[in-house]
Amino acid sequence: MIDLYRWVGRLGAIGGVLLGLFAVVARLTGSYIIGGFQMGTLILAATFLMAMAATAYLACLVEGQRR
Repeated sequence: MIDLYRWVGRLGAIGGVLLGLFAVVARLTGSYIIGGFQMGTLILAATFLMAMAATAYLACLVEGQRR
C-alpha cells in the first residue's frame, strides 16, 4: 500500500506542477481561456493535485510508522 501512496503522490505532484506552469505561462501570454477552461480553473486543478500529492505522501509516512 505504501508503494501505491508513493506513486499517487509522485504523479499528483508532477501533474500539479506541470498544469500550474502551463496555466501561469498561458496567462502571462494573455490568454484567459484555453480549451474552454478559465485560467483560474486550471490553477485550482493544479492546487488540488498538489494537495492530493501531499496527502498521499502523508499517508505513506503514517503507514510506514505502523510497521
